[in-house]
Amino acid sequence: MLEEGHGRGLSAPAGWGPQRTDLIAQLGMIAEDMRRMEHARAGDLERVHPDRRRDAQNLIHYLALRRRDLRPVQRMLAERGLSSLGRCEPHVLATLLAAEAAARGERPRLPPEGVTFTEGRAALDGNTDALLGHRPKGRVPRIMVTLPTEAGSDYAMVRRFVELGMDVARINGAHDDPEIWERMADHVARASVETGRPCRVSVDLPGPKLRTGALVDGPAVVRLRPRRDARGIAVFPASAVLAAGTDRAGMIPVDAGWVARRRQGDVVDLFDTRGASRHLVVREAGAGQCIVEVWDTTYLETGAALDCRGDVAAVGPLPRRAQAHTLRIGDPLWLVHDDSPAPPWYPGAPGAARIGCSLAAVFTTAAVGDRVLLDDGRIGGVIEAVDASGIRVRVLDAPPAGARLRAEKGINLPDTDLGVPIISDADEPLLDLATRRADMLAVSFLHHERDVDLVRDVLRTRRRDDIGLVLKIETGAAFERLPELLLHAMRSPRVGVMIARGDLAVEGSFERLAEVQEEVLWLSEAAHLPVIWATEVLDQLARTGRPSRAEVTDAAMAQRAECVMLNKGPYIDAAIAVLDDILRRMSGHQRKKTSLLRPLRSWVADP
Repeated sequence: MLEEGHGRGLSAPAGWGPQRTDLIAQLGMIAEDMRRMEHARAGDLERVHPDRRRDAQNLIHYLALRRRDLRPVQRMLAERGLSSLGRCEPHVLATLLAAEAAARGERPRLPPEGVTFTEGRAALDGNTDALLGHRPKGRVPRIMVTLPTEAGSDYAMVRRFVELGMDVARINGAHDDPEIWERMADHVARASVETGRPCRVSVDLPGPKLRTGALVDGPAVVRLRPRRDARGIAVFPASAVLAAGTDRAGMIPVDAGWVARRRQGDVVDLFDTRGASRHLVVREAGAGQCIVEVWDTTYLETGAALDCRGDVAAVGPLPRRAQAHTLRIGDPLWLVHDDSPAPPWYPGAPGAARIGCSLAAVFTTAAVGDRVLLDDGRIGGVIEAVDASGIRVRVLDAPPAGARLRAEKGINLPDTDLGVPIISDADEPLLDLATRRADMLAVSFLHHERDVDLVRDVLRTRRRDDIGLVLKIETGAAFERLPELLLHAMRSPRVGVMIARGDLAVEGSFERLAEVQEEVLWLSEAAHLPVIWATEVLDQLARTGRPSRAEVTDAAMAQRAECVMLNKGPYIDAAIAVLDDILRRMSGHQRKKTSLLRPLRSWVADP
C-alpha cells in the first residue's frame, strides 16, 4: 500500500510562489487516488499470478493517474525542469513521489513494495524475455513473421527466415490445415537447432471472424491485352505462355504434344470468346512451353481451338474469374443465411445485392441502427431491417464510382455484441497443436474479460496454463475493456499484447488509430507487458519488393514495441532484412518513449 513520508536535505526550487503549494496539493491528491484505487482493486491484485502482482499494482496506479487531466500539473513541473510525468508508465508511484519530493525540496522515499525506476524497466525486460525469448544482439524488438502456406513444404524458406532475423514464427490458425501447421512447427524447430538462433512459435486462435459468403464464379477466361499509347494504338504486344498441365500459375494449359511441335515464328489462328479472328505468333519455343504474342485484345476461354496449319489443340481448363458486387452510396445489401453462391449485382440491375454471412449468430443479435463495415472498412453502412430474409444494410460510405465486394471479405459490426464463445469445436485441432508445439497462443477478437477466462480454462484443462497468452486488441470492445482484459490475463505467468491495427482501425476509425495505438502502448507498459506491433508493417515491400516512404517511418516507430510482426508476401525475405536493419539503427535513438541522446555524426562539424 502507499505510505506517506519524505526525507529532508534538498532546497526547494526558487521562484515558485503560490504555485508550489498548489502543485504539492495536486500531487498529494493524485497519490490519494492511487491509494483508493489500489484498495478498491485489492481482489484483482490477489487473483493475478504471484509473479505479476507488482506489475498489476503499477497498472492500477497508472489507471488512477490517468483519470485526471494532468496538463496543468505537467506545465508547472516542466517549467522548473522537473519530471513532467510523461514517461512514468513503468514506475508510476516512484515518478510521482520523486516529483512531489522535488517540489518540497526533499529527498524522495518509496514505500517498500513500490516499484523503483530500475525495477520498472527491468520488469518489462524480464516479462518480454519470458514471452518472446532473449533479446537479439543489437536490437530490442523481436521480429515475428507470419508463415505462408509454402512454409509447410519448404524448409529452406523457414531456415532463411530464421537466419535473416525471425525471432517468432506465427502460425495463423485462420488459414491452412493441421498437417501444414504441424510441418511449419517442425521446420521452425529444425531451423532453430541448425542455425543456433532460437525461434519461438506463436499460434493464432482465429476467434469468431465474420466473412462474406461465396459469389457465383465468373467465366473461365483469360484476357490478353497489348499495351497501347494515348491514342489507343498498340505499341507492345500481349504475351502468354502455353504449356502442358493445369497447376502452373499464369500459364494457359494446352496439350503437351501440340506445344512440343511448335517452333519460333509459327502462327496460331483462333476465334476468341467474341468470335473475333485472332493470330498468335510464337516468339519462343522449347522446354515444354512456348511464348506467344498477339497485337489485338484477345479473350481465351476453356475449350477454345488453337490451329497451327491444321495442327489443332484445345485450351485446357482455365481458372474461373472471381466476381464481385459493385456497391455505391445509397445501395441496399442483404446479408443472408443462405451460403450458396450469390449472383453478382451492379447498380441499375434489378433487385438488390445479396451475400451470405459466415456466422449465424449475427442474425439473432444484430439490431436496426447497428453499423456494418465490410472489406476492412472500404464499405460502410447501417442496418435498416432484420427479419426472416436476413439483414438489410444501407450503404453509406463507398467511393464515388462504387466499391467491389467479393467473397471471403471481413464483416465488422462494432455496435453488435455477438455473444458467441471465442473458442468453438472447430478450434480443437489448432488447440491440440498449440498445446504441444507452441510457446504462445494469440487470442483473436476479444470482447470481454470472460473471453480471457475461457481461454485460460481451456489451457488449464489441457495442462498448459504455462503457455504464453497474447491478447490481440482488434475490436472496439477489447480496447474499451483493456484494463480488465490485462488484469484477467495476468493471472497467467506469461502475457503479451498485440496491437492488431487492421480490424482495430476499421472498428475504431482510421482517424483515431494512432491515438488508440498510443493508449495501448502506455497501458501495456504500465503493466510491464510486451507489445507486438502488427498489421501492414513494410507491407508494400513484402508484396512488391519496394517499400513506401511512409511504411519505413512506421517501421522505425515500431521500435517503441517489444516485437514487430510482418505479414506474408513474395518479398518477405527482403522485408525481414530491412526491418532488422531499421530496428538496429533505431535502437541507439529510442527506447519506448525515451529519446536516447547518443553522439550524432550526421552533420558536418563546425570548423
